Amino acid sequence: MSADGDGDRHGEGEAADASSAHGDREFAVVVVEPETPGNVGTIARAMKNFGLADLKLVDPPELDPDGEAYGFAGHAREDVLPNADTVTLDEVVERYHTVGTTAITGEDARRHVRYPFKTPAELRESLATVDADTALVFGREGTGLSNDELERLDEVISIPANPEYPVLNLGQAATVTLYELRSLFLDEYQLPDVEHERAEEPEIERFYEQFGSFLGEAESRDHKRERSERLIRRLVGRAHPTSKEMTTLTGVFRRATELMTHADHADREGHRGER
Repeated sequence: MSADGDGDRHGEGEAADASSAHGDREFAVVVVEPETPGNVGTIARAMKNFGLADLKLVDPPELDPDGEAYGFAGHAREDVLPNADTVTLDEVVERYHTVGTTAITGEDARRHVRYPFKTPAELRESLATVDADTALVFGREGTGLSNDELERLDEVISIPANPEYPVLNLGQAATVTLYELRSLFLDEYQLPDVEHERAEEPEIERFYEQFGSFLGEAESRDHKRERSERLIRRLVGRAHPTSKEMTTLTGVFRRATELMTHADHADREGHRGER
């Protein structure tokens, strides 16, 4: 991905510790001639977020421990950034299966340097089946990787973006790419388990009964009540609610029914007193 701009700050989330999802396979991130220390720090932070630790820099600027790179790196200032290696592109090409990043610039099968491109998501699918040490190579802020450099790499990816302005900041490009590839590096995430168990049918039926009692207080017309009951069954059936959700909803409608019942009773008593 060709990149422009400065070292913009990015999201605050820190990744949970995780071991590599692919055994002994090694992944490295390589940044060729970065100009802005802040972008190096942003990339180091993204690596920490998504489970990578091996940062390699080709002809980098000075990275002052009190400067911008360490300021942008978050917790990566403790390990990823200070352990970064200075290398040459030749060394990377000789050692790794290499994937370069570039902006989409209108190439096609008739006119191209490296065509077709993969998206990061497509790369994730293909790398999942290949057991090879891999280096993800990012270019300069202003010009990205040169055509000569791209021709030396094994694969090329590009991030789908607005065709009127497909050029991302270097730190943004690296963050998006590493996010898309995260399942190659992480066995687990900080997100809770999205799977849940559907409530037992008796719990759901108790909710339907309570909802029916609520409608009995709220709606006097039979056809309206019947239609509402059918709609709520369709809604709950699609939602696959948990036991806690059903318990909560049942309690809410029970309380609403009680309040309406008490209000109706008080209203009747009031009318008797006026006679």
